[in-house]
Amino acid sequence: MATHAGSEGTVKVGSDAIAEIRSFSIEETADTLEDTSMGDSARTYKPSLTSFSGSVDVFWDESDTAGQGGLTIGAEVTLNLYPEGDTAGDTYLSGSAIVTGRSVSSSFDGLVEMSISVQGNGALTQTTV
Repeated sequence: MATHAGSEGTVKVGSDAIAEIRSFSIEETADTLEDTSMGDSARTYKPSLTSFSGSVDVFWDESDTAGQGGLTIGAEVTLNLYPEGDTAGDTYLSGSAIVTGRSVSSSFDGLVEMSISVQGNGALTQTTV
């Protein structure tokens, strides 16, 4: 069984790597439809629609015009998430996403950071490089 260090990961907007990534997360969910009927002794369900959402946390870099700069509010992008890196044979997640939020924070004794929120638009796929 393989394990990986988080530092191996990267995120790309299309083919452009996002600079200064601190972390990223992705969540997939599936809705269910209840199909319980009279006489059943337990509730039963059928799978339904799936969705995904996520976030990318970075140190703010205004010179990263293709990566961070491509993630403006309302932008629809192809998001590629590489938890184990982007070399041949590595697994990654890919999907169309809409940027739904950006939060920038700064303190006198720290670096300027930005958190970007996305909502998937369609299916999230898993494949290898």
